[in-house]
Amino acid sequence: MKYEHLYVVIEHEEGEPVPVSLEMLGEARRLMDGYNKKYSANEKVVAIVLGSGVRAICDELVQYGADAVIYADSPELKYSRNLVDTKVISQIALDKSLVAKFADSSPDFVRPRYMFFAADSIGRQLSSTVMAQLDSGLASDINKLVIADLEIRHEHKTKGQQMVYERTLEMYRPDFSGFLWTTILCLDNRNPAIARDYHPQACSIIPGVFEPIERDTSRKGVIVDYSPTFDPDDLKVKVLSRTPVKSAVDYDSKKAVVSFGRGIKDAPEQNIKLMVDLAKELDAEVGVSLPISKKPYPVSEGISSSYMIPDRVIGTSGRKVMPLLYIAAGISGAMQHIAGMKESGFVIAINPDVESPIKDECDMFIKGRMEDVIPVLIEELRAIRPALEARR
Repeated sequence: MKYEHLYVVIEHEEGEPVPVSLEMLGEARRLMDGYNKKYSANEKVVAIVLGSGVRAICDELVQYGADAVIYADSPELKYSRNLVDTKVISQIALDKSLVAKFADSSPDFVRPRYMFFAADSIGRQLSSTVMAQLDSGLASDINKLVIADLEIRHEHKTKGQQMVYERTLEMYRPDFSGFLWTTILCLDNRNPAIARDYHPQACSIIPGVFEPIERDTSRKGVIVDYSPTFDPDDLKVKVLSRTPVKSAVDYDSKKAVVSFGRGIKDAPEQNIKLMVDLAKELDAEVGVSLPISKKPYPVSEGISSSYMIPDRVIGTSGRKVMPLLYIAAGISGAMQHIAGMKESGFVIAINPDVESPIKDECDMFIKGRMEDVIPVLIEELRAIRPALEARR
């Protein structure tokens, strides 16, 4: 076959795969196990690792679901540079000789069937440049994947004829509202006038959406050492050192998270300050729904730059949180937001609309406007604080 296997581009920090890389491997393993059974195939999950001194993590990647790991180890790959990484990954994807080392490859092999990247600060850029290099399509920020045979009729791609596209990767993401799914397909042009293939079918995957598989130290796989070719012109820019910038938003150590959405609209500045005051009383972190990160309402620069930012987004387009207490104020309950907080211990929703979807996702629903309810909560918390501190 011209197209085989699922390649997963791995990111790592200080000798350890980042969590989303293991999540992608887990989903790749589940997908390809189902694929191989359905199509009586034997295609592989292949991890790609770039870096310096990365051989040590290859066995771990096999234990988390990879059938094969292709690693490129070079001092030039110690720090990520998009141009260099793009070319090395593209070389790996197109190298037929590598496939022969881990599979009974078809002599017709051209490139991978599918390809996964992380939807993070590195992966979003890398996925787009790699797929441009490979001259194929890309779906970004995906949180659901299905492989299926689809009957498609399209004016341009099929010249209006009904055709079956086998083994198609259906890539899902919520639309901006968060209430509807968008399905993205990367389909070949079957119209003779514009005929061409689009492979790999590729996507970037939102962190925290999929679960890694349980680590199996008995799993065996093939480790392939790849020696990349560098263009000297690409190496003129040197990275002398790198210090990751940690987010100022701390969801991991907080036992409570208070989030707000478009319900702040009647008095944005005042309502955000109310949420901040509530967070201080609970020693909680402040979160937001996706639309808030687009800065839809006018507020002061200090409020905007502190709270209406992507780092605070909770949901499939942001962070997944699991605090003991989660308070959602003025949030309707779009599926993309629910996916990011549904594993919280106890959920309180504040909303004047009893028909809002979040009512079905919370443990306690308070009907009311946030500007009416939150001051009462803050007052009660301050009233009981002396008693709580006396018990300590």
